[in-house]
Amino acid sequence: MSISATESFPPGFFFPQSQMICHRGYPSEEYKALTHDGYYVSLNRIPHGRENPRNRGVKPVVFLQHGFLGEGSQWVENLANNSLAFILADSGYDVWLGNSRGTSWSRKHQNLSADQVEFWDFSFHEMAMYDLPAMINFVLQKTGQKQIYYVGYSQGCTIAFIAFSSMPELAQKIKMFFALAPAVTMKHTRSPIMKMTFLLDRQFKMLQVGKLWRFLPKLCRHPLLHKPCANLLFLLGGYNEKNLNMTQLDVYTSHYPDGTSVKNVIHWAQVLKSGDFKAFDYGSKNAAVYHQDTPPSYRLEEMPVPTAVWSGGEDWVADWRDVRLLLPRIAHLVTYVHISDWNHWDFIWGLDAPRRLYSSILVMMEGSW
Repeated sequence: MSISATESFPPGFFFPQSQMICHRGYPSEEYKALTHDGYYVSLNRIPHGRENPRNRGVKPVVFLQHGFLGEGSQWVENLANNSLAFILADSGYDVWLGNSRGTSWSRKHQNLSADQVEFWDFSFHEMAMYDLPAMINFVLQKTGQKQIYYVGYSQGCTIAFIAFSSMPELAQKIKMFFALAPAVTMKHTRSPIMKMTFLLDRQFKMLQVGKLWRFLPKLCRHPLLHKPCANLLFLLGGYNEKNLNMTQLDVYTSHYPDGTSVKNVIHWAQVLKSGDFKAFDYGSKNAAVYHQDTPPSYRLEEMPVPTAVWSGGEDWVADWRDVRLLLPRIAHLVTYVHISDWNHWDFIWGLDAPRRLYSSILVMMEGSW
């Protein structure tokens, strides 16, 4: 049975990313990359657009990295003309979607089971130092390329700033970094999602948000409940009602929030409280871990990658005032664009995102390839 590309996904069905990609008529490939510390992180690839090209030579590669409590499907949840991954594939790019450790698709380890507390002993620090190098090196090896474009959203920017400023050899592999709603310092954040310590289950070190949320996708299919469902997302990421496709709410809520570790949330809480962008604070154990009493600050100023930044005026997570504090620390800032009416979700789901953001990304990529 063929399904038209404009139809919504079947009701009450949790689509894996590969199926979401195929459902829209695109080719899909899945891979697992092994990190240096033993985690298997999953990657999805859209090697070309819907019209199969007759070998037009080497394609530039774009790597898309999701945000906090998200996973790779954030880039493919809208219709083909409204999802960044599909727009890039149709524009001639080889598109890869990363999935950080702890997400539904990256819960395997060489020696540990996800039922073990030890499996969840990580925060965004390990995602930066281990997941990103493993994924980027895998992509380069698979595609035979020397450099890729990196698009990060929210925490996808956080880990990039850490990785590219700490590992010069990794930074050389990035042609340009597109930072959408970067979450770094959190002095002005208004989102309750960044203060969700009440959801922490300390015995089992995974953040169990999905259980509270599981009934939502079915409810969100009903037109009468579109507004309350949307309001729940707006409460977390800021308000911009006219820019959200209400008919996709069941898709958004069936994939968001996904899982992460308790330690990751605690690390964000530390950033929130201190206002400093530092490694994880182990308290009295800092000396044993870092050979100093306080965790080291991340040296963002040392990042050599050309970087373009976007912020939203109604973003309750990556508040524009925090983004402005970040800008002077970016040594190779190519451009900064502020979209005054955008919230945190508009960067991935906004109806006007192709016109106001994705078209600019494409122009910049074409200009530097």
